Amino acid sequence: MRCFMDKVMNIFKSEEGRRRLLMTLAGVLVAGFSVGLFNFSGFGMDPFQVFAHGLNNLVPLSYGLFYSLVNAVLLVVVFFMDRTKIGLGTLINLFLLGYVVDFSSALWARLIPHPSVLVRAVFLILGIVIMCFGSALYFTGDLGVSTYDAIALVLSREKKWDFRITRISTDVICTVLGVLTGAVAGIGTIVTAFFMGPLIEFFNRTVARPFRSGKAAK
Repeated sequence: MRCFMDKVMNIFKSEEGRRRLLMTLAGVLVAGFSVGLFNFSGFGMDPFQVFAHGLNNLVPLSYGLFYSLVNAVLLVVVFFMDRTKIGLGTLINLFLLGYVVDFSSALWARLIPHPSVLVRAVFLILGIVIMCFGSALYFTGDLGVSTYDAIALVLSREKKWDFRITRISTDVICTVLGVLTGAVAGIGTIVTAFFMGPLIEFFNRTVARPFRSGKAAK
């Protein structure tokens, strides 16, 4: 615990560390907001969100609270499997993202109660682009991965499986379990599972990496 707190304090000691913290916070906020857009579109969410929303149908808790509880369980698993994957970014994701999703979902449902198919399609596209932008910030901030990402990374390393195969497998399992418990999977789920990489890399190259290095501010 002391080692973890020392790492947290070191983040604030350098300008780059403060930029990485800002990137992590912004990445989680943006990603949570994008999931609300996915929910509103009705065309399916990313696999882990499908899983979490499906399980949430079985318990009388707000999504924000339930998401935090699910990630807390995964956090314990990751801690015993490979605690090096846990960082400040992991905790920010755990305690913040679910509540941002709650807010974003409720906001759009209140503002546009009866969206047309065209409006929903626009929200799906916006959700994909915004999620890739938030993911680029979060990943490049490099202050710890989300618990779900950590599971795939650890399994890939321990079992010596190809990470792409491991991640697709965990995505498929999450999607199936989510659908079986009442969540919506669709084209949005397929896109996020297989085709987000190039767009995330674009935002990494044009925004996230320059900002982390300080070049964007010059």
